[in-house]
Amino acid sequence: MSAPRDDEFGFAPDYDSPVPYMQRTRDYYAAIGYTTPYRWAHYTSAPFQPLKKPLAKSRVTIITTAAPYDPAKGDQGPGAAYNGSAKFYQVYDGDTSKQHDLRISHIGYDRKHTSATDSGTWFPLPQLLKASAAGRIGEVSQRFFGAPTNRSHRVTLDTDAPEILARCLADKVDVAVLVPNCPVCHQTTALVARHLEAGGIPTVIMGCAKDIIEHAAAPRFLFSDFPLGNSAGKPHDVASQAQTLELALTLLETASGPQTTMQSPLRWSEDASWKLDYNNVAQLSPEELARRRAEFDKQKEIARGNRAA
Repeated sequence: MSAPRDDEFGFAPDYDSPVPYMQRTRDYYAAIGYTTPYRWAHYTSAPFQPLKKPLAKSRVTIITTAAPYDPAKGDQGPGAAYNGSAKFYQVYDGDTSKQHDLRISHIGYDRKHTSATDSGTWFPLPQLLKASAAGRIGEVSQRFFGAPTNRSHRVTLDTDAPEILARCLADKVDVAVLVPNCPVCHQTTALVARHLEAGGIPTVIMGCAKDIIEHAAAPRFLFSDFPLGNSAGKPHDVASQAQTLELALTLLETASGPQTTMQSPLRWSEDASWKLDYNNVAQLSPEELARRRAEFDKQKEIARGNRAA
């Protein structure tokens, strides 16, 4: 008896599921010569803070892993190659009443399927300001905060997360929306969200790497099944960006306990084959892997120099 045909039952292809970023990353770095597997943060429970007041009366901030544009640090524009010079290593903040040019050239977003031409996909301040003007939230906090993307769990847990909490408390923040971009960014925001919740501030992460966020046991997570770099919606699609933020706000209001994931109903495209590409060693030739190893080593040296400076 033959197996049922997928199209008979409307089955999706097996690859049309959340990208396994943790395994992809392990396999990728092993393939370019780094044989010690990275230890992803893993917890089986999470702190959780219910909203202390309605969102319509709450002060909301954004925590981002994007970096302020610095023209002295090389190409950071749309489609730029990975740029280790643009990385930052200390928590920063910015005035939410002003416009900001934040970019993501310093991290491993999906460069094949995302051109990084619309910061609204990784920095939802315009949508948050609209939500405030409409009365959906009480107000946007005076400052937003930049979280360094550290592979070091200790630095994130002992230095960066406490610093972000202190700044949030100083600004009397009621709620934090965290927006990661790359795989390690997702781990960073999960660890920061856990620290904020333990410190009394409810959080929601808007992200694209489901396995990393859930492995670290984040309190609340809005999952958009989009290429990395689009945690806040589709590029040049204001409606999708507004809907994505609204889903995150709804999750803040409706989650009954920690480790609550809501999946956005939006799809990137009808063709899900983009999920096969990101750091997938099965798709890369030995020559391409060697080229990437050389480029990775070069960027690592640049980043090391910046950190020392």
